[in-house]
Amino acid sequence: MHSTLRAMWTGTFYALVAGLMWGLVFVGPLLVPEYPAALQSVGRYLAFGLIALPLAWLDRAALRQLSRADWMEALKLATVGNLLYYVCLAAAIQRAGAPLPTMIIGTLPVVIAIAANLRNAERDGRLPWARLTPSLLLIAAGIACVNQAELASLHGRSQADLLRYVTGALLALISVACWTWYPLRNADWLRHHPGRNPRTWATAQGIATLPLALIGYALLWLGMRVSGSDFAMPFGPRPSVFIALMVAIGLFASWLGTTCWNEASQRLPTVTAGQLIVFETLAALSYAFLLRGQLPGAQTMLGVALLVAGVVWAARVKPVPVEYVEMERL
Repeated sequence: MHSTLRAMWTGTFYALVAGLMWGLVFVGPLLVPEYPAALQSVGRYLAFGLIALPLAWLDRAALRQLSRADWMEALKLATVGNLLYYVCLAAAIQRAGAPLPTMIIGTLPVVIAIAANLRNAERDGRLPWARLTPSLLLIAAGIACVNQAELASLHGRSQADLLRYVTGALLALISVACWTWYPLRNADWLRHHPGRNPRTWATAQGIATLPLALIGYALLWLGMRVSGSDFAMPFGPRPSVFIALMVAIGLFASWLGTTCWNEASQRLPTVTAGQLIVFETLAALSYAFLLRGQLPGAQTMLGVALLVAGVVWAARVKPVPVEYVEMERL
């Protein structure tokens, strides 16, 4: 009993640190708004891959134990959970600002819980849908509040601004889809390999990301030259700022955040771990408003409170065995 409780608290702490690290990625696109989202994505993961190289050398004995199937899984996770997720997120933030995409990403705790409910019910138990409904309604209301507050700030602007806002919201939804898939697949691998070090798996994902980021960087550079773009490749108009930002995000958000999340995933049920992504949402909103140099308005604060209330409500819903749910129906 005590060991289970200790694992829950330790897993929650690791999830908190991961959230604080991941929240940094929401302010990156705001710090370099003139940089294309695709360049920010490949730049971040190029930095992640290069950071992983010396770590891989130190961990080479453990990495040699990974099979070809393990490396293919790391490659899939890197493609969807890293590159595709972040290019969509960075583009969403540049188009719609930070608060709305952050709140949309903030639905991940319950979206992941629902996905795990459908996918892993036999293993982790099932969350009764009737008990999840109030949390879904609270989260929907929270997103609506923040959306209304952000739209009010667009009042009187051009139709082009509204279109950018809508496309930003749609890109944030694609990010949600990517990061619903990622933690479920990642947790599956970690559950099936309980003896493997989560740090080693994070480093393996960094190594798998490196060739993808290199190819992406080269293709983006070539595409810009062919299209006649005047963007100053390879590092843009503010190279020192861009490089420092990519290294910081690659180290703290990508490697450290992934390592802490892997530690949490080994200790917590998938449904529970998924709900703790709310730490990322709260960190990202805090960083965004600090960057703006202002406090969020009352409507935005209400939206955040509703989101947190929805996640807390969902976290209180405990999984029950599938057999018990079937008996209740009968």
